[in-house]
Formats: sequence, C-alpha cells, structure tokens
Amino acid sequence: MRQGAGRDEDFTAFVLARSARLVHIARMLCGDAGLAEDLVQTALEKAYLRWDRIELGDPFGYVRQAVVNQHLSWLRRKPWRERPIGTTTDLEFGPIAQVADPALGVQRRVVLTSALNQLTRRERAAVVLRFVEDLSEAETAAILGVALGTVKSTTSRALAKLRATPELADLYVEERA
Repeated sequence: MRQGAGRDEDFTAFVLARSARLVHIARMLCGDAGLAEDLVQTALEKAYLRWDRIELGDPFGYVRQAVVNQHLSWLRRKPWRERPIGTTTDLEFGPIAQVADPALGVQRRVVLTSALNQLTRRERAAVVLRFVEDLSEAETAAILGVALGTVKSTTSRALAKLRATPELADLYVEERA
C-alpha cells in the first residue's frame, strides 16, 4: 500500500488523464454541465479515499460506476428537481464526428440533447453506457445493478422513443439526402 506523495501523484495523474472522459459521460447522463462536474467530483472524492484498493484494478471502471451511481442516487433523492431542456452551455459534450457544416453539428447536439431529455433516468443511463461508452449489455447491467433482460428491454424502449422523435429522424434523413 503506497502512502503519501506517490499515492497522491498516481491519483493526480489518473484525474488529469481521465476526468474529461468522466465529465463527458456524466454530461450525457444528466444533460447538465454543472451537475456533471459535481457528480464526477463526488465520485473522485470517494475514489481517492479507496485509491490504494482500486488503483491496482480498473480505476476508470470504478469511478465510472461511481458516477452512474451518484447520478441515479441523486435523482432518487431529488425527484422534484427541474429537468434541463438544454441550453447552448449544455451542448458541448466533447468531440463528435466532424461535419461539413458546423451549424449541422450544433443542430445535431441540440436535437440529441432534447431527445435524451425525454428518456427516463434508467433509459438514458442505459443508452449512454451502451452507445456512448460502448459497453456490452452485461457490463451495462452490472453497472446499473439490474438484470441483463432489464438492460435489453430498457434499451429497446429508449431507442424506440428516440426513433419516434420527429426532429431526430428529420435531421438524419436530411443529412443522407
């Protein structure tokens, strides 16, 4: 077990290398930049306290799990909280595919943010973990603490809702034309 400066240096290096990705995940989960940073900060605080134990395993997986848990737990404690509808400050989710027209990229983010805001917290978490983080159904089930079938049905319902969003469908039909 490392203590002192070496432990702190290792944790600092981890935070510098992975915090941007963790904030990206959190923003996709909650749709709010400020809340995303708070979720990651809380998860990193918890990770620091256990760093000696988690450092040797998969620290990114541990902290990602903590971010998802914080998100789901926060929503359970505050069901009355307003849901963001998306603003220009909430739209920068990190690197996305380059498009010929930058305005189309902004429009995509606005439409996608609006569509994601229509999902329940579990649906949104399942979609983000499966398609943004590219995790398997089994990995997503483990992180969410649900059965594999629940992930499959939740993801299916979420995708059906996203496909039924006219603005989302119109955006991608226009692009292919």
